[in-house]
Amino acid sequence: MTRSGPVDSLRLSIQSWRGRMIELKAPAELEAMRAAGLVVAAALAGVVEAVRAGVSTAELDEIAEQTIRDAGAVPSFKGYHGFPASICASVNQQIVHGIPSPTQVLADGDLISVDCGAILDGWHGDSAVTVSVGEPSPTDKALSEATRSAMLAGIEAVRADGRLTDISHAVETAVHESERSDQRRYGIIREYGGHGIGRAMHMEPFLPNYGKPGKGPRLRVGMAIAIEPMLTLGGEKTLELDDGWTVITVDGSRAAHWEHTVAVTEDGPWVLTAP
Repeated sequence: MTRSGPVDSLRLSIQSWRGRMIELKAPAELEAMRAAGLVVAAALAGVVEAVRAGVSTAELDEIAEQTIRDAGAVPSFKGYHGFPASICASVNQQIVHGIPSPTQVLADGDLISVDCGAILDGWHGDSAVTVSVGEPSPTDKALSEATRSAMLAGIEAVRADGRLTDISHAVETAVHESERSDQRRYGIIREYGGHGIGRAMHMEPFLPNYGKPGKGPRLRVGMAIAIEPMLTLGGEKTLELDDGWTVITVDGSRAAHWEHTVAVTEDGPWVLTAP
């Protein structure tokens, strides 16, 4: 989930950036976040396995919530600023924050992005995947892979003493590389992006999915960041629907969304939500 939220009280220590506080975690606290991340990974695995024609997004939400609660965790999204579900299920032209519904039934050829979060022992995990329903079209497959590749490039750019926008630049560069190889243009969503995460789901800093490197706060050991590019098959313009959550592409083009929660360590990036 990409909506910004209040900065939580700090657990261990803080890094100040333009008057904003960035939470740094001790190794044991990152281990606790890893446990929450594994719950999210299990929930998403269950949802992905259930994706098929004839299944409603509400049914997918039930699977995710049951998996999270069976693990002794709590869904991060449910009740967050009034969000009514445990996952965001965004289908086709929906980019993020789609509300699961029993009337939204998947059909062959659909493209669905599922965003999921869980809280375990007070720590958050946050991750997203994009899945095709049935056999994907070549363009949908390329879109999802370009988005996933951009996320992985952002993860590889996570280095202690680097800068926040080194990640942004790596994401954008990977998108342009995919554009060249796929011989098409992808829209990079600009209004939404990654974020700090820890005792709260949305914390400082905000992470754009584009930009020049070498800017923003330094990446310090103990920081945790959700890296989540969102791409479209068309333009970057978005529209929030009247439900106050669902964000769609203005031009009706399809969108994809991939996300992992990543910790900064002395040995490089640690993907806390990887299975």
